[in-house]
Amino acid sequence: MFVVLFAYVFGSAVVLPGGGNYREFLMPGIFTQSMALMCTAMAVAVATDRTSGFIDRLRSLPMARSAALGGHVLSVMLQAVLGLVTMGLLGYLVGWRIRTDVAHAAAAYGLLLLLALAMLWVGAFTGLVARSVTIADQATFAWAFPLTFLANTFVPSQGLPGWLRPLAEWNPVASTVAAVRTLFGNPVPPHGHSFPLDHPVLMSLCWSLALLAVFAPLAVRRFQQASR
Repeated sequence: MFVVLFAYVFGSAVVLPGGGNYREFLMPGIFTQSMALMCTAMAVAVATDRTSGFIDRLRSLPMARSAALGGHVLSVMLQAVLGLVTMGLLGYLVGWRIRTDVAHAAAAYGLLLLLALAMLWVGAFTGLVARSVTIADQATFAWAFPLTFLANTFVPSQGLPGWLRPLAEWNPVASTVAAVRTLFGNPVPPHGHSFPLDHPVLMSLCWSLALLAVFAPLAVRRFQQASR
């Protein structure tokens, strides 16, 4: 829906600074937004298991306590891979192309999946601390959705107000979008001097690894407390 909406409706009004195909500019943003929003699906799934008593029933089975949480992470990661394949095919139909070699394209997909993995652990922790499934859904979507728009996802950050640009540039979504565009060889509009956008691959890695380092241990610890 977002591909069609932005490519054919809003995209006709967007002119990229320095030129370039807007649809090629758009697709890395769509990929990154989809990976970031995986946290909502994870939060809802974990909260459903916790509030329904499913985790309590697992304690009577001969299985590792980590299997339930790990199974959720694996299943949603498989959804992320399927989503990337589907969106890539749709992007190809609307005119998106990869302009670099296989190694750079693989690195771009790797950064997208790493961001998805990091966001899954954020969602897992949220689902484990939320009081209900509804709160888990709202608690993730309420900040994740605006985060994907307060970036260079759909429009160049150059056009944002001066007070808003630092917030948009120092954003894990913005770094990943810029890195993926660079690695795919898609249009990267000039942005002036900005450390995150000057070193997007490095910053994308740092953001994703930092989120993993913080939220994976928190989620595991909270899950162990819940399973006890």
